[in-house]
Amino acid sequence: MELILALGLLVAAVSAIRGVWSPCGLSMLSSITPMTEAGRGNRFSVTARWFLLGGIAGGLSLGAIAAGAAALLSLADLSDQVRWGIGAVAATATASIDLGIAGIELPIFKRQVDDAWLRRYRSWVYGAGFGWQIGFGVATYIMTAGVFLTVALAVLGASPAAALAIGATFGLVRGSAVFIGRSATTPAALGAVHARLDALGPTARLAALAAQLLAAVTLAGAAWGLPAAAVLAVAAIAAVAVTSRSPRDTVHA
Repeated sequence: MELILALGLLVAAVSAIRGVWSPCGLSMLSSITPMTEAGRGNRFSVTARWFLLGGIAGGLSLGAIAAGAAALLSLADLSDQVRWGIGAVAATATASIDLGIAGIELPIFKRQVDDAWLRRYRSWVYGAGFGWQIGFGVATYIMTAGVFLTVALAVLGASPAAALAIGATFGLVRGSAVFIGRSATTPAALGAVHARLDALGPTARLAALAAQLLAAVTLAGAAWGLPAAAVLAVAAIAAVAVTSRSPRDTVHA
């Protein structure tokens, strides 16, 4: 598998997982559950499937935009080394944002879906509509700059098909998150779901950062050789060590 595509799929999946801990993501896990859907006279399984389909459609929409840019980039006929080098720079920049050393505080674009849809529309409408917005990645809260790296790698692959695959992966993972709440049949069960998510929040943030750093080091090594990768890896370890002295989690439920 081509290097940029492989890293793009990884970053897309991990960044999508990180998005679960956004206020919008957590709200979805409280608003679309077996308990709440039963109260609205709907079946959770049906609404959740529409949400998943919407998420995939949203990811494909993002991927389609990246695919257009990838097609244009392919006309430039850049060498692999140049594309890898650009990817390494992009991954370093996004990881710096997640580390909090780039002057940008996460989350950004603090927008939630309109919960009035829950009362106004049928379940397939709000399920698919919410799923699309979540799956599009940049229409609601952005919890990690890995979302931007996902788009950058989709473009740098210089392949429309690869860009669509990366977008679809992001949307699939993001849309699948609705099933985390499938056990929430009572208020106590819903509370247990959120308690588990609270415990896993720091791990999700670290995983998103690790995926970006892995992409940066791997692409630097591919573009400029092992010494460059080693230097970047040491710098990444040092940055993580320094920032971890005052741990932070940017999730605000």
